[in-house]
Amino acid sequence: MYEYMICNAPDDDVFSRQCQAMEARIPNLKKGKLLIDVDGSQTQLYSVDSHRISVHNSYYIGAVYVKSEIDLIPFFSITTR
Repeated sequence: MYEYMICNAPDDDVFSRQCQAMEARIPNLKKGKLLIDVDGSQTQLYSVDSHRISVHNSYYIGAVYVKSEIDLIPFFSITTR
């Protein structure tokens, strides 16, 4: 399992932008359910080629982070021209 810390505080805007970035950059990404906890925390579920990815905006942990069964770095690497 891969984990990526996106922001060290819960943030609705950062969460939304992270979801949009993943949807734009990862081919064959299928958007699943958006789960909302009683404390306002959000988890957006995704799948790609039978692998699970989840984006979390957690008020309990105090962070925006991604958990993934695949390495996401290649989809976000900056290429030089």
